[in-house]
Amino acid sequence: MSVPDRSIDPRLLSAAKEEFLRKGYKAASLAEICRAAGVTTGALYKRYEGKEALFSALVAGTIRDMEEHIAGIEEDLQKYSDQELYDSLSMTSESIIKWMKILEEHRDGFILLVRCASGTRYENFHHDWAVIMNRMNYKWYLEARRRGMTNRELSREEMHVLTSSIWALFFEPFRHDFSWEQIEEHAAFFHDFANLPKALGIANPKDN
Repeated sequence: MSVPDRSIDPRLLSAAKEEFLRKGYKAASLAEICRAAGVTTGALYKRYEGKEALFSALVAGTIRDMEEHIAGIEEDLQKYSDQELYDSLSMTSESIIKWMKILEEHRDGFILLVRCASGTRYENFHHDWAVIMNRMNYKWYLEARRRGMTNRELSREEMHVLTSSIWALFFEPFRHDFSWEQIEEHAAFFHDFANLPKALGIANPKDN
């Protein structure tokens, strides 16, 4: 009885990642991926339905960890103090670095999503993730408004414009291959540049 070659999957995924990162999804070749992995196309199709299934396998862990991080943030806002609510909207330097570290840990998967996904079901990842971030930001804003922390009226669509701009500050450094040292420098002034509470007319409770 033959022993299954368990090295095939890692070789396929490694070869696919290099091919997608180098050429993008549309230009990537399954034949080239198989050649680099040293397997037949038949072996590939026994494991994956095709090119997009390979791409999805490579980004699944990145998306899972990003979604888990968001799920950990979206709690009952009524439990937040005014200061905690303000800090959530303003994104402290610590929270920015925490996000950046998650993305850095999944650098290749994240770059695949933000730079190489055209032609896959993830090609609108930038917009789709901004929608998720906007849902969270607008929820925080409404709670701040309910508490009388601001009287500025803002529609969900207006918040989406602000959130999309802030989200770009997270993904653009990876799109442009910033080193981790450069990302840390970027994060240092990120907080001052993306002053969402100021845009929303929310004062820091510490200053009251």
